[in-house]
Order: sequence, then structure tokens, then C-alpha cells
Amino acid sequence: MDDKNFLCNYLESHLAILKNTDITEKAITMRNYLINANSRNNRVIFAGNGASSAIASHASLDFKKQAKINSLSFSDAAFITAYSNDYGYDNWLAKAIEHNCTDQDVIVLISSSGKSQNILNAAQYAQKNHNTVVSFTGFNKNNPLDSLSDLGFWVDSHAYNIIENVHQIWLMGICDLIIGKTEYNVTE
Repeated sequence: MDDKNFLCNYLESHLAILKNTDITEKAITMRNYLINANSRNNRVIFAGNGASSAIASHASLDFKKQAKINSLSFSDAAFITAYSNDYGYDNWLAKAIEHNCTDQDVIVLISSSGKSQNILNAAQYAQKNHNTVVSFTGFNKNNPLDSLSDLGFWVDSHAYNIIENVHQIWLMGICDLIIGKTEYNVTE
């Protein structure tokens, strides 16, 4: 396959997922979760590993700055390494939620596989402590994180980059749904 065909197929695979996966009801539900949490002075916590951590950080920033939703992410390297050192990597995120969240906060967990142990432990802790858990996953539909979630978004792909790109598009779409438009002045 030549380069042009490869890139066309690559972009078409993204487009096919976006066109063939109806997330409208889930997106509206997530929007409502976030607006309701915000109105109660609760927060929305975004977390993930690797590229999903970067997506969580970006989502937290845009939801806070643009949509005025009180949110944060645990993507700071010093934060992650300190908690991992003290509690072990599999437990750092659950401990971060324990130390920084209250009940009724919304926890958004992003994991392409839906199998990362630190993410699963965080979801279990959040469920036990009356947090709403929203997940973004891919690969297999019946993944452990999806089963621990109140609301799950799933990308039907086995390609990390495609899953991560679609997660990003869906999250930014929900952010813009809260704002009510796609073009706005970011300096306001």
C-alpha cells in the first residue's frame, strides 16, 4: 500500500467509527452529570495513563476554562510519582481520589484497554464512595472498566491511536455541547 492510500484508509477508519457510533444519548447524559456536579459545587476529575493521561489533562483544562466546569486532572509527574512511590503504582490513583475528592464528584477514567489496574482500583474506590464513574475505553466491549462505570463510552477498534483520537473528539464534543457552540472566543 502506498503512503497516500495508507493515510486515506487511516482517516477513513476514524470517520467510520465517528459516523457509525451513536453516542448522542451518552453525551447528553455525561453533560448532565457534569452540569449537575458543578451546580452542587462538586468537581469532575479526569485521569488516565500515558496518552490517556494527556487527554485527561487537556479535557480537564478545556472543561474548566471554556465550559466553566470545576475540574482537575492528576497528570502532574511529581504528583503521580509521589503517590506511586508511597502507595504503589496500582493504588496511586485510588489514593489520589481518596485524598482529593468528595462523594458526588464525577470521576472520568480514560483507558484504551479498560484493563489498567490503577484505573480499575480507582473506579472501585470511586464506586464505593458514591462517585459517578464515566469511562472511555476501546478494544473489547466487555472490559473491566466499562463494567465498573455508571456510563461507558467504547471505541470499536484495536488501534491505540484511533481509540485515543476518538476519545479526544468525543470529550471535546461534550465540552462544546455544554458551551452550546463550536466557535467561541477562548480569551473570555
